[in-house]
Amino acid sequence: MLSRRRANKSHREPTIALINVVFLMLVFFMVAGSLAPSMDPAVRLVEASDLEASPPPDALVIRADGSLSFRGAELTSPEAYVRIVWEEQENFAARLVPDRALPAAQLLRVAKELRALGASRISLLSERNMP
Repeated sequence: MLSRRRANKSHREPTIALINVVFLMLVFFMVAGSLAPSMDPAVRLVEASDLEASPPPDALVIRADGSLSFRGAELTSPEAYVRIVWEEQENFAARLVPDRALPAAQLLRVAKELRALGASRISLLSERNMP
C-alpha cells in the first residue's frame, strides 16, 4: 500500500508551477505595457496628407534617377555639393534626402563618395509615420 502512494506522487504534473509562470508572465506584460504613457485621447493629430512635402534647405536631394539637387539648384556630382558646403563649414555633416525609388546601390555610392570627400557624418532624412 505504501508503494502505491509513492507511485501516485511521483507521476503528478507540476500544474502549480505552470500556473505560477503564466501568472508572472501576465504581471510582466501588464507592467511593461503600462510603462509607456498613452497619448491623450482628447488630442487630435494634424493631418498633413494634403501638404506638399519639401526637403530641408540644407539637404542634398537624390532623385530616383540618381540626379542631385541642393537648395533648388541642380548638381552634377556629390563633389559639387561638398564644394558648396565646405565654404560654409569645414567639418560638415551631410544630410541626404533620397527618393523612395532610388536604388540602394546608388545611395551607397553617393554616401561613400561624400565620406571620401570629408563628410564627418552622413544622415538620411525620411518620412515619419505615426500609427
